[in-house]
Amino acid sequence: MNLKILLPFEIFVEKTDVMRIVAETPDGSFAILPHRLDCVAALVPGILIYETPSDGETFVAIDEGVIIKSGAEVLVSARRALSGTVLGQLRDAVEREFLTFDRRDQDMRSTLAKLEGDLIRRLVTVRDER
Repeated sequence: MNLKILLPFEIFVEKTDVMRIVAETPDGSFAILPHRLDCVAALVPGILIYETPSDGETFVAIDEGVIIKSGAEVLVSARRALSGTVLGQLRDAVEREFLTFDRRDQDMRSTLAKLEGDLIRRLVTVRDER
């Protein structure tokens, strides 16, 4: 199989001769083998595993996304991804990268909510002054 992991602004992984892919969906983990029927599935944040004869098993931490298998092509589209061969190191990297990003995302949403509230209050004040 040919595997491509796509992020919003780059191709994260492009591998050929992939023997097996294991992904996590809302209903649990499932494996994709070369002769599996075509499918589409939503992915939850978790570990995607793929195996090639040259590299063995490789682990990729995936934020939510989608996986599509069509013939020998497998496409994974995700917001964020980190790769590694040692699960412990990957876990530490995920905590550093993803959790920091999530905190920044929450801060940004909070700031936007305050701005929206302020804008609405000002619009109401302008309307009442008429």
